[in-house]
Amino acid sequence: MAKDDDKSKKDAAAAKAKAKGAAGKKAKAADAGPAPTYKRDQPPRLKRVYDSQVRETMMKDFGYASTMQVPRVVKITVNMGLGRANQDSKIIDSAVEEVKAITGQAPVVCKAKKDVATFKLRKGQKIGVMVTLRRERMWEFLDRLCNVALPRVRDFRGVSPKGFDGRGNFTLGVREQIIFPEIEYDQIDSIKGLNISIVTTAKTDAEGRALLAQLGMPFRQTAPAQGAAA
Repeated sequence: MAKDDDKSKKDAAAAKAKAKGAAGKKAKAADAGPAPTYKRDQPPRLKRVYDSQVRETMMKDFGYASTMQVPRVVKITVNMGLGRANQDSKIIDSAVEEVKAITGQAPVVCKAKKDVATFKLRKGQKIGVMVTLRRERMWEFLDRLCNVALPRVRDFRGVSPKGFDGRGNFTLGVREQIIFPEIEYDQIDSIKGLNISIVTTAKTDAEGRALLAQLGMPFRQTAPAQGAAA
C-alpha cells in the first residue's frame, strides 16, 4: 500500500508540474500578443519600374491609345513536379519547404487525378507542389528571378525566347532549384527542377516578349543569318 501511495503522489506531482509549465507558456504567449504586421511604405521595385518606365516605353513602341492597353503581368505560377515521390514520400516535404523559401508563399500539394500503370502511379498520389503568386509577391519573385537567380545558372547565355504560347504568356524551365540564394546547398536532399509560367495580358508574343524584356528578363540574343551581311 505504501508503494502505491508513493507512486500516486509522484504521478500527481508530475501532472501538477506539467500543468504549471503549460500555464506558463500560455501566459508568455498572451503577454507577447499577436504577431506583428508589416505594411509596405512603397510598392516593389519592379512594380515602380513598370509604372514609371515600361508603360511609357511600350506606349511609344506599339502606339497604344490608352495606358490601359499596355500589357501587364497578372500572375506567376511555380510548379515543381516530383515523379520520384511514389518511391520516397519525404521528397514532397522537402519540396514544400524549398518552394516556400523561394516564393515566400506556402505551396499546394498536387495529386494524381487517375491511375497510370506505365509510371506506377495511383490516383490520389502526391506528385508535385505548385504555388500561384500575385501582386507584391509576384513582383518580388520576378525581380529576384531576373536579376539574381538566372545569372547564377552555370554557363548562362540567356533565356530562350521560344517559351511563349502564342498569347503573350511565357513558360521557363529551371533545371536546378539551387540557383535561388534562399536554398542552402548543404541542406537539400536532391536536385529538383522548376517550371515557371508568367501570365500576362498581352495579345501577341511580340508584346509579351517586349514587356518581359523591359522588366529585365535576359532573353537570348539570336545570331544573325550568315547570308544577311552579304
